[in-house]
Amino acid sequence: MGKPTGFIEFERTAKKRIEPLERIKNFNEFYIPLTEEVRKEQAARCMNCGVPFCQSGMVLSGMATGCPLNNLIPEWNDAVYKGNLENALARLLKTNNFPEFTGRVCPALCEAACVNGMNGESVTVHDNELYIIESGYKKGLIKPDVPKVRSGKKVAVIGSGPSGLAAADCLNKRGHLVTVFEKNDRVGGLLMYGIPNMKLDKSVIDRKIGIMREEGITFNVNSQVGKNVSAEELLNGFDAIILCCGANEPRDLNVKGRDSDGIYFAVDFLTANTKSLLNSGFSDKKYYDPKDKRVVIVGGGDTGNDCLGTCIRHGAKEVIQLEMMPKPPIKRAENNQWPEFPRILKTDYGQEEAIAVFGHDPRIYKTTVKEIISEKGSLKAVKTVNVEFKDGKLSEAAGSEKLIEADMMIIAAGFIGTRKYLPEAFGVELTARNVVKTDDGGFATNVPKVFAAGDMHIGQSLVVRAINEGRKCAKEVDTYLMGYTNMIV
Repeated sequence: MGKPTGFIEFERTAKKRIEPLERIKNFNEFYIPLTEEVRKEQAARCMNCGVPFCQSGMVLSGMATGCPLNNLIPEWNDAVYKGNLENALARLLKTNNFPEFTGRVCPALCEAACVNGMNGESVTVHDNELYIIESGYKKGLIKPDVPKVRSGKKVAVIGSGPSGLAAADCLNKRGHLVTVFEKNDRVGGLLMYGIPNMKLDKSVIDRKIGIMREEGITFNVNSQVGKNVSAEELLNGFDAIILCCGANEPRDLNVKGRDSDGIYFAVDFLTANTKSLLNSGFSDKKYYDPKDKRVVIVGGGDTGNDCLGTCIRHGAKEVIQLEMMPKPPIKRAENNQWPEFPRILKTDYGQEEAIAVFGHDPRIYKTTVKEIISEKGSLKAVKTVNVEFKDGKLSEAAGSEKLIEADMMIIAAGFIGTRKYLPEAFGVELTARNVVKTDDGGFATNVPKVFAAGDMHIGQSLVVRAINEGRKCAKEVDTYLMGYTNMIV
């Protein structure tokens, strides 16, 4: 512990955001970093607890809390306080392949479990992590590390999201020859097209992919395995195959009028937006434009919030966000004690911006879509109804129906597993949850030398959990290829 009294002397200071009315003028990242001196003070608040719950990666009451990667948080906080960036960076990269990603998009499960948070405010672990990796880049400490010895074993990784990239990175460092197949025109998967630019600037992804290319990983884009690349070709040409294609089959609405024009899945909306931004700065008009439209977003989670922020930047006339669950409390409830993940009200960047632009919180709780009203085939209004969960079942509140005028609807209601064409191409089995079935506690499928990891294996989850999946899968694949492994994950 760098400063035993740090948690007493210093108050929590998180990095600042550019004001909402200013940041909505573009799609740039909008966080303002703290000075190096203040960052050292924030690191000094870490108490190096005897039992560091922050790095525990537990599941309590059905919710993850603590870092799934088991990041060595007290160690690198101590190094930041002491100004030893090289040591902080080494300890961070020992457990996390991509802190430049998680430091931007992770919901900070580590902070939820921080001991300081039991009776006060947690350490700014998330911000400290991003400071370490970005400082490493600025000081030229992040360089390609090409393996000195190659095993001669060839591994195909299908999908370049966080799990696929993590598996590829670990196996390449072990000396295997790794080729990543990506169906889209750019590498990154969910990171590239599922998260908007203001949350994760795509230059950050390109920077890391450039290093991975120099380290020997081959990336094949526009390569949709099961469509324009055959599964048989990969089975014959590689010693092991890892399926990391996500759980991107969107949950739809089964309501009258669903076939109306003007209704889009969130994944399609966000993908088209980012592609148009990167390709032409929106001049090609190849995106779903919410300008001057009344938009209804179905889903109150992170993806719905990302759609909200995107709509505001395009100049939507009005945006409403429907949430089936009740409004969370401001503080932890009695049945939600530390170190469980706090089920409390979170006003994210998109909601902040909506409040600044429209003057009110865009979220309507305990509400779902009853019917979609159209005129000449185009969306005109959404009929909603209040809902409640009773004995685990959803019920509608009588007489609660309302009509919301709308020109566009975005469905951000989550996902129901992986798309089936790729598992069918390889002949791998799926579970009842529509994800790839593997050995208990492992990653091997029913097809020899084919493995699965990430959301395709565990269902829709977090970037940090996907990275963890990729790392653990890589260790199992290494054992399969070599008969043993010296990977530490």
